[in-house]
Amino acid sequence: MANPRRNSFPNTQELPVFTNPQIQSRFSRLKLFLKKPQSFPFLLSLLLILTWVFLRIQQNSQIQPKPIKPNTLLSNDNQDQDHEANVIRFKSNFPSKIAKDNRGWLLDPVSIALASGIKGGALVCSSIHVGEIKPGRYRGNHRHYGCNETFLIWGGRTMFRLENKGLEKGFAQVLVGVEDVAVAVSPAGTAHALINVDETRSTFIIGCQDSVISYDTSSSDFGVWDDLS
Repeated sequence: MANPRRNSFPNTQELPVFTNPQIQSRFSRLKLFLKKPQSFPFLLSLLLILTWVFLRIQQNSQIQPKPIKPNTLLSNDNQDQDHEANVIRFKSNFPSKIAKDNRGWLLDPVSIALASGIKGGALVCSSIHVGEIKPGRYRGNHRHYGCNETFLIWGGRTMFRLENKGLEKGFAQVLVGVEDVAVAVSPAGTAHALINVDETRSTFIIGCQDSVISYDTSSSDFGVWDDLS
């Protein structure tokens, strides 16, 4: 009995053939390496890396970052009062614009005043005063006609008062808190005072003047506000 004729169908799908000898050689060496026991640490490391990448992508897709509101690094809500008193303040604790790491805060008060648009401050420090104001005491309550001043204020709760003839009471006054570091500017001919209203903490100040202060009565006025005298 004759065998039935088999129908042959052409195989239209051909397996890919590596025609480049270098590719064939590398592929052969890779297969040989994967068959060896030494390949196990490599494969395990690759698996761990891929798992870590997958978990990181999944975690980032689930966490939505909270938007940072403008001025959240500033320590007070009423910035209009600070503007009237020529004051810019920052949080002293990390993180803030002046505390970039856990070493503490650091700033240049002259540059800060200029960058903040506060006019009338000292551009150079021809004279510098560094001092302390104990609780219940004050410094200032005077005006100097011959110099512009820039102050750095921190420590205890401190009231900074600046003469402002554009206001009904004739001055602006703001409270610098214990967690604040404030830069204040007093242009020449403008009265100012710093009052420590804290019960226990001292206030610390650095005053930068663009000329040497003369304390004679011809270039300065003293005892400007009666409630501080």
